[in-house]
Formats: sequence, structure tokens, C-alpha cells
Amino acid sequence: MTIRVLLADDQALVRAGFRSLLARSRDITVAGEAATGDEAVRLAIALQPDIVLMDIRMPDTDGITATHRIVTHSALPGCRVIILTTFDTDENVFAALRAGASGFLTKEVDPGDLRRAVAAVAAGDALLSPGVTRRVVERFAHRQGPASGAEQQLAALTARELEVVRLVALGLSNDEIAGRLVISPLTAKTHITRAIAKLDVRDRVQLVILAYESGLIRPGSPISHPGRKKTG
Repeated sequence: MTIRVLLADDQALVRAGFRSLLARSRDITVAGEAATGDEAVRLAIALQPDIVLMDIRMPDTDGITATHRIVTHSALPGCRVIILTTFDTDENVFAALRAGASGFLTKEVDPGDLRRAVAAVAAGDALLSPGVTRRVVERFAHRQGPASGAEQQLAALTARELEVVRLVALGLSNDEIAGRLVISPLTAKTHITRAIAKLDVRDRVQLVILAYESGLIRPGSPISHPGRKKTG
């Protein structure tokens, strides 16, 4: 299966650079290029890409608004957005994640990491870098305050699903969650999939944001599992 990518950046040289990097993969093709947010939305609808690499700062419609339009458009149910940013601490990155982006990359990303990230997000593994994404979300989530209704949403989860969401929000991978809870990675993935469906969120990134906005996780929370039984 070939992954179709739409590049959205107002700088032609940046787009050319990413096109060149992605061209090195036989499994990825650049379906089109957009120089503005409005153009990105139009081309996404016309070209039906799997992934949009989206710059935040663009003429007319910015990347955050364009991201929201793409991920909520009825004609683009499978399209995912990866935000391109100069700095991973940019406050706009958090806004883009809240708008529905599946992750972000800095524009200085290594070629191999870029291709692996595109493949991962296309496969549904939305959280590209758990630790970095957690730092960005944690840095800005506490400024927003609790989101209305976020805590009530979590009431739909079982105790085990809530526990798994907490560990996802702390930046743990499926394998790490499985190790902590003494379950298989497949079972951990099943719990995550069910939580995403029950909470009606797009992916793991949105789980992380909801966990912070609901108060399930507080900024600075340690990665610990107080309910785990000690062995030996």
C-alpha cells in the first residue's frame, strides 16, 4: 500500500525539501502541494491523501484552522494531519493537537524519522513521540484549565480502560503499558481502541489531551502505577 501525502507549507523550498526526503521511500508518494491553509483544505478534499504535513503559519487560513477543517470534514474520514513546526515548544502546537492533529514534527527532523513518522501515523499510531508530545501537552494544558464536560466523558470507561488511558497520557507505549499491567501488548491495544471509541476521540493524542483536560493527569505527574502489586 502506498501512503499518499499532501505537503502544506507557504515556503516552496521547504516543500521541495520534504518532497525529496519522502521520495526516497517506495511506500510514500507526494500527492500534491499547498501554499496556503485554504489550498490545503481544497486539495485534501480533491486528492484524498492519507497524511497532510501541515505548517502552522501560512497565509489566509492558518494551519490550525485548516487542520480542524480537514479532520472534521465528512469527505475525509481517514485523513490524518501531522503538524510541521520550527520549535517543539511552540504554543501553537498544542492548539493544533487540540484541533485534531495526530502529532507533530520539527522541520529539522531526520529523513528516516520523517518517513517512519508518516508510516506510523498512516497505520494509526498517532503518538509519534510519546515523551515529547507529553511535554508539549503538559506545558500548555494547565493554562487552559479543566475543559467543560471532560471529566464526565471519562465516566464511560471501565476501571481498567481508565488506567490504560492514564498510562497513555503519561507517554507509555503499548509494550510499556502491557509490562506495567502484566497484560499482553495486544490486550493493551484493545483497551486503548475501546477507550478511543467510547470517548469519541480520533487517536492517542486526543486521549492525552482529554486526560489532562479532565484532571485525570496533572502537569508534573510521575510515571507510576500505585495500584500494581509488588512481586518477589
